[in-house]
Amino acid sequence: MKKISGNPYLNKKEGELLIDGILLNEILKTYATPLIIFLENRVRNNINTFNKVFKSVFNNFQCFYSFKANFLPEICNIIQSEGLGAELIGLPELKLALKLQFPPDKIIVGGPYLPQELIEKCVQEKIKEIVVYNINDLIKINAMAERYQMVQDICLRVNTQKYGTKLGIYLNQINVNKLKVIINECENLRITTLLSHYSTQMNNFDLFIKNAENVMDSTKILFDAGINIENINLGGGFPEAVIMPENQLKELASKIHFLVSNFEISFKNIYFEPGRYLVGDAGLLIAKIIKVTDDRWIFLNIGNHICPKFSKSSMRFYNATRIEEPHKFKTSIAGIIPTDQDVLAKDYFFTHDLKEGDMVVITNAGAYNLTFSNRFPYILPNIILVTDTNAKNIFNPSVNHDFSIN
Repeated sequence: MKKISGNPYLNKKEGELLIDGILLNEILKTYATPLIIFLENRVRNNINTFNKVFKSVFNNFQCFYSFKANFLPEICNIIQSEGLGAELIGLPELKLALKLQFPPDKIIVGGPYLPQELIEKCVQEKIKEIVVYNINDLIKINAMAERYQMVQDICLRVNTQKYGTKLGIYLNQINVNKLKVIINECENLRITTLLSHYSTQMNNFDLFIKNAENVMDSTKILFDAGINIENINLGGGFPEAVIMPENQLKELASKIHFLVSNFEISFKNIYFEPGRYLVGDAGLLIAKIIKVTDDRWIFLNIGNHICPKFSKSSMRFYNATRIEEPHKFKTSIAGIIPTDQDVLAKDYFFTHDLKEGDMVVITNAGAYNLTFSNRFPYILPNIILVTDTNAKNIFNPSVNHDFSIN
């Protein structure tokens, strides 16, 4: 059998597409398109690969799954069962993580917006760290921690100084002095960790190195100001696992380890927050060609409302009906939103024959597609979870209505 899109759980078998242990045609006897499929075994495989690589390089490595990549409860439950922690940005995610029994000491929560209700829930549940993007939020957190008579650990997200970025704390002299005053006055806070997150889909090793250098430079600035940092968090930014295979991931981990181990300050722990790497290539969209034009445009019965460009996913398109035919003829692919902007791909290499009713599989659609989807007024797709030869419906739009969390 020959792999599709580099994914060992997608194969050609006697002219048909085999998804893990089930033929696509068998799935389509039960489910209509558009359809979303997640591969449990691929998620677990990616988790094991990531953990194996980083544990072999770092003896102080901890992993936190970024819920915002995909917050479907069934996907997050798989993550929890593998022992990973959770990285969250808001109250709905926190409630879900606790419901799925992620241990509070494996949860880190924070973002640009920290409402009082979120801060209080974090303090009540004694979560591991609150991530702070704004120095003034420290005062609010301290007041809440004082109210509950506890000391809350804090992770500071520092600005990467990448052009145009506004996220995180810029450690100029004014802010460092302000931070020192707040730390001295806030007895119910403990600054334990620095976080730097440079970008998404970082295929270039240099970007990871710049990110690590930024967090270490920031650590030195705080150290010189008398503020000691125990841990560093290098965030995520990893591409889909099929884009960065295990040997490349190992090379990257070794480069980061070399840089960190030669720094003048040692760290108790180093954290990473993979999201896309764990679930990105475990998600597929199955769509149908509903129109073919003379100039080789095909229209699918799905569009940017479910596979948004904003997700920045490395999506690949295959004609599942003609999976054995060469995909080497330039074809443009559009969706069903009534605007000329709903273009999924231009001049994409596809099969020569294009027929209405052909099935198209879109790979690498497991991360951010659902979280960034915009609920255009079409019926939402069914979502199924495939494990070996089993297919389980985990979202039925006629019953569940929406896959958002609240």
